[in-house]
Amino acid sequence: MEFRELTIAGAWEITPRRFGDDRGVFLEWFKDSAFQAAVGTPLDLKQANCSVSAAGVLRGVHFTDNPPGQAKYVTCVRGAFLDVIVDLRVDSPTFGQWDSVLIDDVDRRAVYLSEGLGHAILSLEDNSTVMYLCSIEYTPSLDRDLHPFDPDVAIDWPTVGRDGAPLEFQLSPKDTAAPSLAELIRAGVLPRF
Repeated sequence: MEFRELTIAGAWEITPRRFGDDRGVFLEWFKDSAFQAAVGTPLDLKQANCSVSAAGVLRGVHFTDNPPGQAKYVTCVRGAFLDVIVDLRVDSPTFGQWDSVLIDDVDRRAVYLSEGLGHAILSLEDNSTVMYLCSIEYTPSLDRDLHPFDPDVAIDWPTVGRDGAPLEFQLSPKDTAAPSLAELIRAGVLPRF
C-alpha cells in the first residue's frame, strides 16, 4: 500500500498493490499495520457502510460534531466517485479548503479522513458503489452538513461523468437545505483544529 497525505492535514489517499491474472484481481483495501504506520493511529472501527448511487448523485458535505468526531476510510468497489475532503476545523491552516481523490474500480484507491473533516462523494457513473469504515456509529444528533455548492468553499465539481456524458446533480433534500460555511461559523458548530 502506498499512502499519500493530501493537502488537508489528517486526510490520506491510499493506493493498494493489485495482483491480477486471468482470474481477476486481488488487493488489500485496508491493512491495520500499514494504516497505523502511515497515519500514526489505529482506526477504531464501529460501523461499515455501503452506498450505491446513480451518475450525478452528490452526497455531502457531511461532518460530525467533534468531539467525538467520525473518521472514515472510504473505497469504491464499482464505478467511480470524486471523493472530496473539506477542512472544517476552525484554526486549521487549511480551514475552508478542499482536496479530492478519484476513487474507482480501476485503481482501487481509498481515502482516509480523520475527525473534524467534511466529506462528500459525487458519483461519476450509474450504479457506482462506495464502501466505508467509520470510527463511530451513525448518531443523527451529531450529524452536520455544509452546502456542497457554497461559493466560499468553491469545490470544483466535475460536470461530466466517466463516460463523458453530462452530469445532472442530484442532492437529497437535507443536502439541498444545508447551511453555508458562513452560517456554520455564525452558529459556532464547526470542529476545532
